[in-house]
Amino acid sequence: MGKILRMMGGVALLLSTTLACSNGTDLHPGPLSTQLEQKTDILVPASGALLGHYYGTGTIEGTDARIGRKPAIQLTYYAWSDDWVPQTRAQLADGRIPMVNWEPFDVEFDNIISGKHDKTIEARADGAKALGSKFFLDFAAEMNEGEGWGGHVPSKYIAAYRHIHDIFVSRGATNVVWAWCPNNTDSASAPTAMDYYPGDEYVDWTGVDGYNWGTSDDDFRWQSFREVFADIYADLAEKGKPIIIGEMASDEVGGDKAQWITEIVPTLKNVFPLVKAVVWFDVDKERHWQINSSPSSLTAYTAMATDPYFSG
Repeated sequence: MGKILRMMGGVALLLSTTLACSNGTDLHPGPLSTQLEQKTDILVPASGALLGHYYGTGTIEGTDARIGRKPAIQLTYYAWSDDWVPQTRAQLADGRIPMVNWEPFDVEFDNIISGKHDKTIEARADGAKALGSKFFLDFAAEMNEGEGWGGHVPSKYIAAYRHIHDIFVSRGATNVVWAWCPNNTDSASAPTAMDYYPGDEYVDWTGVDGYNWGTSDDDFRWQSFREVFADIYADLAEKGKPIIIGEMASDEVGGDKAQWITEIVPTLKNVFPLVKAVVWFDVDKERHWQINSSPSSLTAYTAMATDPYFSG
């Protein structure tokens, strides 16, 4: 989450002409968008997009009061051995869609593939099934960047992902909605994000994590919301699945963060119509990612969060 990326060179803004024209207007807003809007069985909203939040700054109640609404999705991080069922159940009871980010730190993927960790996986699957409601599961996110899950070996990552998925399905945990979220940029000299794609039958939502790192480091440049996600959106859109931005935020240094936030909804509507959910990483970590890093940013975020486009 929030890894420091070396943003060398420019980011291409031109998407495939089958997705958007040069002025950012979607050329095909109809059939595919309509098709996705009907997939309520995998949590796709009837219209617009879902707003999500990682509560890293302040209390949940205080944050919701600050922005004037309860976000639809709540992101939480868990280690490999954590039992995330109790907290997920509480989030469901509170009327939220949990997004479980399951991080396999210090776990050899060969041992996942061989079955050595099957008891842990089976326990999580049984717990998920017992919840009885849909929720997002994002296993080993940002595999193409600094985490390097599986040692940056796509075949190993895919095999482990599929092994976990198959155990969940075999034990009846079909209420899990599988989100696959690489980083918006790849590690230098490592495979590209799409090399890690587990396969259409294993992924319900494709996704991406991405940040505007600002200019507090000489190797970084200010990027608009559109610039952060333009390149990988074109790749993800080819899969024809709903897209979730599993983590996003902007720094304050180097540009206008309030304007960055203000541009999110128009960009989703006109340039990224397949993005059906976005999750803000609200914490002061590597940068000032929090929504209230300045009064103007908080004002812009509140206006964005209460926009009818995020009606879910």
